[in-house]
Amino acid sequence: MRGPRSSGFVALCESHALYAEGTFGIIQELYVRGAFRLAGTGGALVEAAKQDAVQKGWRRLELCTPPVPEFEPVVSFYAGRGFSVTGGRKMKCAIRR
Repeated sequence: MRGPRSSGFVALCESHALYAEGTFGIIQELYVRGAFRLAGTGGALVEAAKQDAVQKGWRRLELCTPPVPEFEPVVSFYAGRGFSVTGGRKMKCAIRR
C-alpha cells in the first residue's frame, strides 16, 4: 500500500501460526519519506494496514523493531496505535543454495 502522494508505503505479508490461532498479517516494512514525517502519514498507513487486515480476515498484525534505544520512538509510535510489546527476539538463518 502506498501513502497519499507516494509519501510512504507499508509492506504486508500473510502468515499462519498456532500461537496466533490461524492467519495473521506481518508489517514487513513501513516507510515515510522525510518531508512527510510527523504529518500523520505513518499513522494513516498503519490504519490502512489494519483495514486491509480486517478485509483479509486476519486476527492480528505483528511487526518487529530492533531492541535498541534508538528505536524507542518507533516503539512508542506503534504503541500509540494499539500495538504492544510481546517479547522475544528476531532471529534469522541464511539458506545457502
